This record gives sequence, C-alpha cells and structure tokens, in this order.
Amino acid sequence: MNTWSWGYVGDILPDLLKGLWITVQATLYGSLVSFALGLVWALALRSPSRRLTWPVSIVVEFIRNTPLLVQLFFLFFVLPGWGLTFPPLATGVIGLGLHYSTFTAEVYRAGIDGVPAGQWEAATALSLPRRRTWSAVILPQAFRRVVPVLGNYVIAMFKDTPMLAAITVGDMLFQANSISAATFDYMEPITVVGVLFIVISYPTSLLLRALERRLVR
Repeated sequence: MNTWSWGYVGDILPDLLKGLWITVQATLYGSLVSFALGLVWALALRSPSRRLTWPVSIVVEFIRNTPLLVQLFFLFFVLPGWGLTFPPLATGVIGLGLHYSTFTAEVYRAGIDGVPAGQWEAATALSLPRRRTWSAVILPQAFRRVVPVLGNYVIAMFKDTPMLAAITVGDMLFQANSISAATFDYMEPITVVGVLFIVISYPTSLLLRALERRLVR
C-alpha cells in the first residue's frame, strides 16, 4: 500500500503548476469565445428572419446535445483530414468555447427577455436607431442580470478542462497522468490535482455569490 510522501509532492508540484497555468488559459480563452459567440447566437435567434433563426437553432441544438468530448475528438482528429489543423490548446479553447456558447446563448436570451418592455418603448419613443437601442439600452441591462450565471459557466468550464487531456493538451490532468505513468504512483499527483481544482473553484464561487448580491442591491 502506498504511503503519502510530501517530498514527492514537492518534486511534482512545479509540473502540476505548469499544467494549472495551461488549465487557466484554456478556461479564460474558452470563456471569451463562449461569451462572444453566445451573444451572436442569442441575437441571431431573435432575428425576425426565419432563414437565419432556423439554421442557427439547428446548430445550437446539435452542439448543445452532443458530448463535449466527442466535439473535441472531432476538432482534433477529424478536421485535420479536411485540411484544418490547430494546436492542441487552440483546439481545446475552440471546443470549450463552442460548446459552452450554446448555453451562454440561452443565458443572454433570458437576460434580454428580462429587460422591462418599457425600456424598449422608451427607446422607440426617443427614435433611437436599432443598433443604439441594443448597445446603450438593452444589452447593458441584460449583462447586469446575467453576469452571475455566466460566472457559474466559467467554473463549470474550468472543471471540464480535464477532458482536454484526451487531445494531448498539457493541463493538470495530463501532467498528473504523465507523472503517474512514469513513477507508477497515482495517489499524490491525482490528489494534488483535485485539491488545486477545489482551491480555485470554491473561492471563485464565493466571489460570484458576493457579486450576485451586490448586483441585486
């Protein structure tokens, strides 16, 4: 039976922290992609043109209802056969961002629908251009409502980053598996990875709760 070794933890910690940095990068960049693309989906789905809403709704539902891991495999292993090749980390960022954009689109939709009808009427009464109505009146109020929910999706994405190890992204889990395969000792690497996830995700969730209370006030 293996016994815990703090010396071994000290030896492997630098490699795990390198993996943590890659995990954080994948989460941050993936979040930016999901926020931007989710807004595009949400606005497209509100278009009066069915020629636009139908294709977008089909794409969104397809992505939302297929597993993230399958999408990552498709991007990493299938697309190169069609001449589209990306580095592992870029593939992971695209996969995470694309997958979660279908969920953030629904968050944006709820936030936009939550803006009081009087705001739309006031913008119309002032003869504001449509673009100005969205940028200065509707979206600022919608964003205020959805920030806490978007933050929860960032945490969920952070916890999903271990899937990127399947496409050779050197995140924490990939580093832990590599170390364990070389030393045949899995207890310390996997445990430290779990602790690092808790150390980051739990305080972040507390900050989001505090932000939510502040926005409500």
